[in-house]
Order: sequence, then C-alpha cells, then structure tokens
Amino acid sequence: MMTFRISGPARFRRALSVALLGGLACIAAPASAQFFWSPPNLSTPPVTGAEPELGLNLPGANPSELRSALVWHMRSALNVAALQCDFEPTLLTVSNYNAMLAHHKSELGAAFDGVSAYFKRTRGKTWQKELDQYGTRIYSGYSTVQAQRGFCQTMGSVGRDAIFAERGTLYQLAQRRMGEVRKSLVLSGEQYFSNPAYSYRSAVPSMAKQCWKKNQLSAACRESWEKDVVARSGS
Repeated sequence: MMTFRISGPARFRRALSVALLGGLACIAAPASAQFFWSPPNLSTPPVTGAEPELGLNLPGANPSELRSALVWHMRSALNVAALQCDFEPTLLTVSNYNAMLAHHKSELGAAFDGVSAYFKRTRGKTWQKELDQYGTRIYSGYSTVQAQRGFCQTMGSVGRDAIFAERGTLYQLAQRRMGEVRKSLVLSGEQYFSNPAYSYRSAVPSMAKQCWKKNQLSAACRESWEKDVVARSGS
C-alpha cells in the first residue's frame, strides 16, 4: 500500500490529504469512452415489450413471449454493438458480449425457445421461415450509422450491466434498458455544444426549365434564390 507523509500546518495537511485521496480515486477508476461533453438523456420508464415504439412486432404475444422477445432483442442489440462499436476499445462491447453469452446461457436459450414458441403458435407450417426472417429484421433494426456514437455508448453501459446481472435476471435488465436502447438509435448528439452540421441545409437555385436560358439563371429566379439563401442563413 502506498503511504504518504505530509508535513506542515494541520489545515494544509488535511487539505492535501483530501486532494491526494481524490487523485488516487481518479487513477483507480477504469477508463471509459465518453463521446459527449453532455450526453443526451435517453432514459425511459421500464417496458413490457408491448410498446409499439420498441418494434418487437409480435401481435397477440402473451406476457411470457414478450419477456422472451425483450431478452432476445437485447442480445441481438449487444451482438450488433460488438460488431459495430469495436472502434472504441474501452466500451468492451466484444468481451462483454461474449461474457454475457456465457453467464446467461440458460436464460438466453429459454428466450429463444419462447420466441420460437410464439411463431409455432401463430404461424403454423411456415413458423421456421418466418422466425428466420424475424431474426434478420431484428439485426437490421439495431444497425445504425448516423446515431452510432449514442448507440455504442448506450450498449457499452448495457453490456456492463448484463455481465454483472445475476443469472435468471437478464429479463429485468431488458425491461429497464430496452427503451433506452431503442431511443439511442435516433440521432440526438451533443447537448452542450451545437453542431452546425446537424442543422445544415443547402440552398440551390431552382432547376425549373423556365429559370434557365443558355445555361444562365434568369434574373427573377436568381433573386428568388438569393432571398432563400438569406432566409436560411438567418441574416
């Protein structure tokens, strides 16, 4: 254990001791990705799986099937994150995903059986084909480019929670976090600083035939275009 001997007035020794302890706490904290000075608030109330905005798309599913689908969707989202978010190693999306698979193997298997049971119950002879198509749509639904930073930061947090969740409680984590995961797929971005690129809109002259003669923009259309440029710039 590291020991410090501090000399000087008592008040100074106390202040310096507090500063050293605070510094050591910062050193001991694990590194984590931080894409934003002020991240967007993506928190939501707990979900059941029946909410349309979650996109589970299982009409007529009973509560047990919805719970299975929530777990399976969360597993799929973590899988997508492992593939898309490894550009930031401190998120640990790959290692957390693999650890989650091992730690919650039984519950994940039961979740897949629950989703399969839904398709067997509602689709008849075509259940296997439709289950496969459903799985493909799930993966596509969690793939994002524009909102990648928000999604990856969220999934890094969800993956960390998943590996520390007790066995048999993964569905509770899904109920708490899947609303947030779904919101992270919509671009929200930095909340402290503005980004001009997010609100940028180009202003181009009209391409209408009557505005052009011998590749020259007519005076009336040019005037209209210039007014549009001024209006968009806010000046």
